[in-house]
Amino acid sequence: MCNIEKVANAANFIVNGYAFTKQGECVSVLNLNLPDRAANITESGEVLETSMDDIEMDIVLDYYRNNKKYMEV
Repeated sequence: MCNIEKVANAANFIVNGYAFTKQGECVSVLNLNLPDRAANITESGEVLETSMDDIEMDIVLDYYRNNKKYMEV
């Protein structure tokens, strides 16, 4: 089990309970309310792997597209 507080503090941004953290060429996404739901996406928004269902993944990708300008370099 991951440390939710540590993930939240390390996140580049959090939107509606989803923590987005840049890790190299990828972005890790964690649902802070249900930490067994996570995803890895590319910077362009392509899904590499996920434990989320299709609806949740679509929501997360919308959050990412609308907020990726806040991703720190």
